[in-house]
Amino acid sequence: MDYFKHLFSAYGQQDWWPAETPFEMIIGAILTQNTTWKNVETCIGALRERGVLEPRRLMEIPAEELAQIIRTSGYFNQKTKKITHFLNFFHAEYSLCIETMRKEPLELLRMKLLALHGIGPETADSILLYALDKPVFVVDAYTRRIFGRHGLINPYAGYETIRSLFEENLENDAYLFNEYHALIVAVGKRHCGTVPKCEGCPLQRYLQNGKPNDSAGCMKKGNRQ
Repeated sequence: MDYFKHLFSAYGQQDWWPAETPFEMIIGAILTQNTTWKNVETCIGALRERGVLEPRRLMEIPAEELAQIIRTSGYFNQKTKKITHFLNFFHAEYSLCIETMRKEPLELLRMKLLALHGIGPETADSILLYALDKPVFVVDAYTRRIFGRHGLINPYAGYETIRSLFEENLENDAYLFNEYHALIVAVGKRHCGTVPKCEGCPLQRYLQNGKPNDSAGCMKKGNRQ
C-alpha cells in the first residue's frame, strides 16, 4: 500500500474511466486496444454525435458504417467484429441491461467475457472493474514495467500471475483497484516509458540501489486485449 499512498499523494484521485455511461466504458475498453486514448476519444465522440452510443442503436447500424465511424482507432474492421460479438453476447445473456449484467457472479462473468472474440484479460478486467464495479485488478504494460523495474515482479510473468499477486496483497475493494490502476497509468505516462525518467517520480525512493531494473525497460504498450 505504500506505493499507492505515495502515488495518491502525488497525483490525487483520478476518477478513471472517463465516460458518461458504463456502456460507453465497455466500448472504450474495446476501442483502446492497440491505440492511444486520444484516438478512442475521437471515436467515442463520433459515436455520440451520431446518436448510436447506446446498445440497441449500436446493434442496428450496419457493420460497414460502424467500421467507418471508428476508423481512427486503428484495426477498425477487427474492432467492429469485436464490438459486434460483444453486443450479440450482451443481448443474448443480459437483454442489453447493464444492471442485469452487473448481478452476474464475478468469476462466471469473467469467464464469459474471456470466451468472446477479441476480449483478452486486460479488456475483460477493464470492463469488470470500470463499467461494472467488480473488484478485479487490471494489469497493463505500465504495471509490468513499473513493478518489474522495482524488482517486485517478473515483468514477463503471465497475466493471471501478476493479477493474483496484487489481489492477494490488497484489500478486495473495487474503488482501491480502480484508483491504483489509474495512478499506475499516470506515473507510467510521466516517468516510466520505455526510457525511464526517474527524477521527480514519487516512486523513485523504492528503487533498489536507486536505479531501475532495466530488464523491464523493453516492455511496450500495445497488444492489449
